[in-house]
Amino acid sequence: MATTFGKAFYERHVDFLEKQDINNLIEMQYHPDAVLVGFDFIVRGQAALREHFKNYLEHLGTITLLSTDKFTEIEDAIFFEATVKTDFGEAVVYDVFTFQDGKAIRQFTGVKSVKPKQS
Repeated sequence: MATTFGKAFYERHVDFLEKQDINNLIEMQYHPDAVLVGFDFIVRGQAALREHFKNYLEHLGTITLLSTDKFTEIEDAIFFEATVKTDFGEAVVYDVFTFQDGKAIRQFTGVKSVKPKQS
């Protein structure tokens, strides 16, 4: 079975985050005019995204995908829910990516739940 564009994008995205490869994450995944939207922030453009992900990954320490819980794809977007492990514990996250010219132009992101790491 062939991998779809959206699934390939998602797999690359996870790989870059797990490896903390910010340069390839931004260059290969995000359109120059990309906007990342969370409930508490908006990040515009590749330079700001690079700084955002640098701070984000420094804060989380490590990030490892435990499971992809839901995944939906249409012609120009993906929507997923995933469980990840970080230095702080496990979190269920969700994201919507819309695409232009083969790269993410919009990303809407959030955290559904967090299970703190037990000491």
